[in-house]
Amino acid sequence: MFKQLLIEFLAVGVSSFAVTAILCHYIIPALSAKHIGQSIRAEGPKSHLSKAGTPTMGGICFIMGMLIVLTVVAVVYAFRGTQRELVPLALTMCLALLNGFVGLFDDFRKLVKHENEGLKAGQKFLLQCICAALYLWIMTLTGHIDTALHIPFTDIMVDLGIGYYVGAMFFIVGLVNSVNLTDGIDGLATSVTLAVTAFVAFVALNTLHVSMTLISAALIGSLIAFLRKNRHVAKVFMGDTGSLFLGGALAGAAFMINDILVMVIACGVFIFETLSVVIQVTVFKTTNKRVFRMTPIHHHFEALKWSENKIVIVFSLVTIVLCVLAWLGM
Repeated sequence: MFKQLLIEFLAVGVSSFAVTAILCHYIIPALSAKHIGQSIRAEGPKSHLSKAGTPTMGGICFIMGMLIVLTVVAVVYAFRGTQRELVPLALTMCLALLNGFVGLFDDFRKLVKHENEGLKAGQKFLLQCICAALYLWIMTLTGHIDTALHIPFTDIMVDLGIGYYVGAMFFIVGLVNSVNLTDGIDGLATSVTLAVTAFVAFVALNTLHVSMTLISAALIGSLIAFLRKNRHVAKVFMGDTGSLFLGGALAGAAFMINDILVMVIACGVFIFETLSVVIQVTVFKTTNKRVFRMTPIHHHFEALKWSENKIVIVFSLVTIVLCVLAWLGM
């Protein structure tokens, strides 16, 4: 079983890389030709002003790459009569796609319709909550939700009952927005997501979890192909389309692992990106002082004259350490 699953993992990963690389070759010039370029916030780092006009919404490339490959995989499994093994994969992809559509709509309004705000924060939050609620409802109906929460580094399981769903909603929406906040410098969200997905793949192969193995393989292959264009100096940005999709995919992976708190550890960099904003705003409102030079936290390090490549490398290495810690905590 392990050998077959490993072969499928490699086949899906390589295929996703190839398909996404081809899509990048055609989609990025099309985005550029349509003048779908990134606008840069005036209050952000001044070094980012030169990035204005870089094609964005590039998340379409890896989303389509994954969809194409995983659709072929689903057909193969259907011919085998083993399609039921892919139910968790389908549900996780639905969560990722629903969030990706929220990002796509937001990007479309800002970049194509040239509406300054796109979706308002309240509208985006409501749509994300609906996506999370639908996912949790269907996961429950299909018997893929266990309301018992594992406490990392122990054998303790705490049954939260209905409270589990409240925490799960908070986790999904929070992680989706955390990935979105992390997508602030070239290759950062892509690289950190790759590190977390490698951890998910390791868990999947060790537990022989078919759905988790295949979706992590598709995500790794597609993101490596995308990173070739997204690393510094980026030729394309993923936009909210890509970052919200990735957040949904990682949130879904937590439920496939069936260990939310372990995934919280693995996604620590994403979560601290959000916490840095919360800390900054809270302290500034109460004391009129700043804790960080700029938030999210990666901009703080930019203000300290760290290069974008250094930030990406350090944040990725920290994520790898957190993933090892998460594995030990399972």
